[in-house]
Amino acid sequence: MGRNVKQLKNYTTEQIEALIESEDKHKVGIKLFAIKQLTKGHSTRKLEDFYQTSHKQICNWADRLDKEGVQGLYLKQGRGRHSLLTNEQKYKLQGDLLKSPEELGYNTANWSGPLMREHIKKNYQVEYKLAAVYNLMHELGFSFQRAKAFYPERNEAARQEVREEIKKK
Repeated sequence: MGRNVKQLKNYTTEQIEALIESEDKHKVGIKLFAIKQLTKGHSTRKLEDFYQTSHKQICNWADRLDKEGVQGLYLKQGRGRHSLLTNEQKYKLQGDLLKSPEELGYNTANWSGPLMREHIKKNYQVEYKLAAVYNLMHELGFSFQRAKAFYPERNEAARQEVREEIKKK
């Protein structure tokens, strides 16, 4: 039987990860520790599991440290893909989604991905793929929920009679 592992009482793994992600200096420290392991002779392939990143990323960190010093390990602004909608347009879209589609002239009571995609194209002249629409909904604080079918012509009394007949058999 092995030794007991130290357990934290006040923090979960997810909370610790969030703390690391929230502070740039923590991220730089982790990168420096990975580079330190390189200087001790450990291969990037062995370090990638421990640092949960690719060996190529560890090599990039080392190269940036060589060229730019510690400042090269900080995240730079403007990286990554930029949104097709501006923050102002997103705010307006968020207001649109709080309204019923019927209020905006659509022939349905609930928002769907394809409907939202059509709305964005029509009102903001931006075309999104359907998967990106769902990501945008999530970013704006909404979640996709399937609507339950409702049939106004359904006769509840007739259904109850059929249920009673089935129970008798």
